[in-house]
Amino acid sequence: MLIVFIIGLSLLLVHEMDAIRNREWRMFIGLRNMGDRAAYRLFTVAHIPLYGAVLFLLFSKYYVVGYILVDVFLIAHALIHMLFRKHEQNQFDAFSNLIIYAAGVCGSVHLVFWLLLA
Repeated sequence: MLIVFIIGLSLLLVHEMDAIRNREWRMFIGLRNMGDRAAYRLFTVAHIPLYGAVLFLLFSKYYVVGYILVDVFLIAHALIHMLFRKHEQNQFDAFSNLIIYAAGVCGSVHLVFWLLLA
């Protein structure tokens, strides 16, 4: 099941690259009124501590917490994107959505199997 987790996390990281291409910050309340240059920088820099926290958890004795948090995030993230699919600033296309929802499926599958086997 580790491979399902790795695929889900990889899909999330690819989504974040795609999110920059699609200017996802335009859907965030605190960023949408900023200019694209400033919002891009803030959006990008904000991911550094987030990635750091995830990697810390996954490479520490707390890796199980990391698994659970990432899985729950993948699921919640997919649901949030589903809710905002008609947002006027949403520029994600079918390929982008495939990445987002596939990550959510991986998080769901991994979490269910992790909880059943634990």
